Amino acid sequence: MFDLTLKIALVTGASRGLGFAIAEGFAKQGAIVVLNGRDPQTLEKSAKHIRSNGGRAHIACFDVTDASAIKAAVAHIRDTIGEIDILVNNAGIQHRQLIADLPEADWRRVLDTNLTAPFLMAQAVAPSMVERKSGKIINICSLTSEVGRASVAPYTTAKGGLKMLTKSMAVEWAKDNVQVNGIGPGYFLTEMNTALVEDETFNNWVCNRTPAGRWGNPEELAGAAIFLASDASNYVNGQVIYVDGGFLSSM
Repeated sequence: MFDLTLKIALVTGASRGLGFAIAEGFAKQGAIVVLNGRDPQTLEKSAKHIRSNGGRAHIACFDVTDASAIKAAVAHIRDTIGEIDILVNNAGIQHRQLIADLPEADWRRVLDTNLTAPFLMAQAVAPSMVERKSGKIINICSLTSEVGRASVAPYTTAKGGLKMLTKSMAVEWAKDNVQVNGIGPGYFLTEMNTALVEDETFNNWVCNRTPAGRWGNPEELAGAAIFLASDASNYVNGQVIYVDGGFLSSM
């Protein structure tokens, strides 16, 4: 039921962190993974790691905010590897600044990467899924799809919008046997969060606020992604699964 053998999975922002953990999890279930990012050397290093453990991995170096680059990359993947069965919209950036001081350019940059890019990626990939009556799209949302936090308004806005974009995609494509769902990670030990982990006050807050009492490890996100990418979730659509150690369930 959770087998992904020979399924082709494109994961954006997959050179490291949560994206890489998801891609590695897919590869262990038999998928052919395509790692996306903007640094070819880092991508190739990550792909080599997956291959060294018996997985099948390719790289696709392009900017997820560039519609033309997306279309060209998706066409190249189809021509050289095959039709994309699974799309994971994981690429994301953060910018921490209070709203009153936030430059418009930074606002737009975060929304372009975290919200518009998944829209553009789905536009490029979904038509083939609809035509084949088969496909899985997983959008990586966030705790901030549900709750706000000072100094991260662009991120919160984008992730809240991504939750609703997930539902809209699911409603439009469910009749064509395309399932679109989201994953909302809690606080995970990734490179993006290094400064937060090293901040003793913030680290203590995360551990005390999270019922599990700790940060999540990236590989702990893979199970939810495998579920949503596999036949086990064929009647699951428009949902966001929060993998957060109980964070959103506590007061």
